[in-house]
Amino acid sequence: MSLLKKFQQTSMDSILRRSKPRNASLQVEALELSKKFAGSKNGIYAVNDLSFSVPQGQMFGLLGPDGAGKTTTLRMLASVMQATSVVARVGGFDTQREKRQARQSIGYMPQNFSLYPDLSVMENLIFFADINGVHGSRRNERIQEMLTFTRLKDFTKRRAANLSGGMKKKLALACALLHEPEVLLLDEPSTGVDPVSRRELWVILSQVVQNGVTVVVSTPYMDEAERCNQVGILYGGKLLTTGTPGDLQNSLPYEIIEVKAKPRKVMRQIVSDAAYIFQWRTIGDRLRLSVKDPKRALEELQRELNAADAEIKLLRHTKRTMEDVFIHLVEERRAQV
Repeated sequence: MSLLKKFQQTSMDSILRRSKPRNASLQVEALELSKKFAGSKNGIYAVNDLSFSVPQGQMFGLLGPDGAGKTTTLRMLASVMQATSVVARVGGFDTQREKRQARQSIGYMPQNFSLYPDLSVMENLIFFADINGVHGSRRNERIQEMLTFTRLKDFTKRRAANLSGGMKKKLALACALLHEPEVLLLDEPSTGVDPVSRRELWVILSQVVQNGVTVVVSTPYMDEAERCNQVGILYGGKLLTTGTPGDLQNSLPYEIIEVKAKPRKVMRQIVSDAAYIFQWRTIGDRLRLSVKDPKRALEELQRELNAADAEIKLLRHTKRTMEDVFIHLVEERRAQV
């Protein structure tokens, strides 16, 4: 390529990067996003007709089990996977027709560690700064900012291969943030790390959102979904619902009570026979029960457990969680199939 053509291309890229998004209030937009893989006669949909949007400076959580389509969705939004059918924009740019411009707005952190294990922390940061066009004094400033932000300043000479699981995640996050993206796409960022590192990582992510970055994060953990502004529940490649964690929990058609009693066999038998209990499941040494009328359920259970000479350790009305929402929606979905 001639110097003139390179200059013209660079100038055009700069103009495109400065152009205004189509909808400044929405940083991520997906409409009927789909991906079909070859397999059976008609193919297999990993993601089917997925639609959602994320305003600027909010965190959207894609909650779902393994195989739900979370990774496929994020890879299409990051423009590293071709969609079967799609209307998707990130930072105001079409992720299929305007890949180069969209990628300028995106920081993408895949689920598996994708940095260079033989390079040190500092060498990885320098490399990713260079390939993302962060040069000169600004490169040094951003690297120092990211080292401080992710608490990796004392480990700049350590090879990436020798980092702990949590530190690898922090380094990957630092590399994804170096070029100051408007949108951060994170694929299960806390999977495989210890509880302390997991908590630290989410503290960092909350600061990222406070700084105005729009975050789309996938997770299989229900408690992490509760940290998001909006949640989309993904199952079998379909988006079952979206909303704030509070709204989704309040939309459940039943209340939750917890019971713990001995002998456990007696407790389970009473719960199984109770007509006023819709469903129940075991959580450790407790049972979590779905009921329409919690006051009546508490009274009936206490009476029946006392009559059976059971020792009641715990019996209370408790708040609904994202796990309750997820289980309810998945069971409804299975009933429809």
